[in-house]
Amino acid sequence: MPSSEMAQATIFHMLCNSNWGINRLFLSVLILQPTGLYEYKFIGTLRAPPDLLVDICMDLGYIRRQIPQVTEAYETECNGETVTYMKMEFPFFVSSRDCVYVKQRRELDFRGRKIQVVLAKGTSLPQFPERPGFIRVSQCQVKLAVESAGHNRSKVFIYCFVNPGGWIPSWLINLLVKNGIPGFLADLENACLRYQRRT
Repeated sequence: MPSSEMAQATIFHMLCNSNWGINRLFLSVLILQPTGLYEYKFIGTLRAPPDLLVDICMDLGYIRRQIPQVTEAYETECNGETVTYMKMEFPFFVSSRDCVYVKQRRELDFRGRKIQVVLAKGTSLPQFPERPGFIRVSQCQVKLAVESAGHNRSKVFIYCFVNPGGWIPSWLINLLVKNGIPGFLADLENACLRYQRRT
C-alpha cells in the first residue's frame, strides 16, 4: 500500500475507533495468530500541541536518550526514503538486537481536519546486512495519528506491533510492550512540557 493511502487508512481507523471525550490513554488489545503476540492500540489525549509532539517523536536523539539500551542509531537516505538503523544491547540472558525501519511523516487535511501522521515499519535492505551476535528485528510497525484537541492538547491514536524474535516467551513480550508504551508516551508528554517551559 502506498504511504499516502496507508496514512489515510490510519486516520480512518483512528476516527472509527476513538472516543475523544477521554483525558487519559486507553488500551485495546488484538491477539495476533499464530505467534501469540499482541497488536496494541492506544487512544487518548496528551498535554502537548501536535506539531511539538510529533517533532519530538521524530527526534532520533530523543529516542536514544529515553532508551538506554540503544547504543547506536542513525538515519540515512535509501531509494528516496529515510531509513533508520538502531542497535540495542542487553545484559545477561537477553540477546542483543538491531532493526532497520522506514519512518515517514505526513501532514494531512482529512475532511477539513489537520492531522499529523507518522508511519514506521521494519524493512530489509542490502545496505544493512545482519550483524553477527545480533538478532535482527524485522517484524515491527508503528502508526501514530495526532490531532489538536485545543488548549495545548493533542488527540492521539497509536497502533503498535513488535516481534523481537529469538526465544523470549510471548507472554513476557506482551507484558513489556503493554507496560512500556504508556510509559514512553508519558515521558514524551513530559518532554513536551519541559520544552514549553524553556521557550
